[in-house]
Amino acid sequence: MAWYHRLVAGALCLAAGVAGALLLLLWADLAWAFAWVALSLVCLVASWFLAGLFRRSWGYAEGEEELYLTYGVLVRQLVVIPYGRMQVVDTTADLLEQALGVSTVRVRTAAITADTRVVGLPLEEAVRLRDRLAERSETFSTGL
Repeated sequence: MAWYHRLVAGALCLAAGVAGALLLLLWADLAWAFAWVALSLVCLVASWFLAGLFRRSWGYAEGEEELYLTYGVLVRQLVVIPYGRMQVVDTTADLLEQALGVSTVRVRTAAITADTRVVGLPLEEAVRLRDRLAERSETFSTGL
């Protein structure tokens, strides 16, 4: 997952760096264009470093009655999801995730505020986790 974030950040920094440098060459002088390119490179290096921290910040554990998710680089968060409250468990992967062989498991509950996803899992592991969570959500189903 770190490579996913690094590739996305690299593409954004490259696009912003080239577009900004061209615009500054047209409307300002060469010094401003070089400053913009240098700023883009600093952003690229910072995002490269933060991508590794971001990946290491995500974690999950399956308890007897709840799923525990933890994430956050600057502010750590712990989300506890009772299996009986899970409504939908699905697996998603965009084109870049598919190319890298990773996937995201999303858990939806009635609460909209919780960021309930497990990111960067290998596809086979994501499918197994999705199946286990769906089975447990049916086992622990609570009536509303």
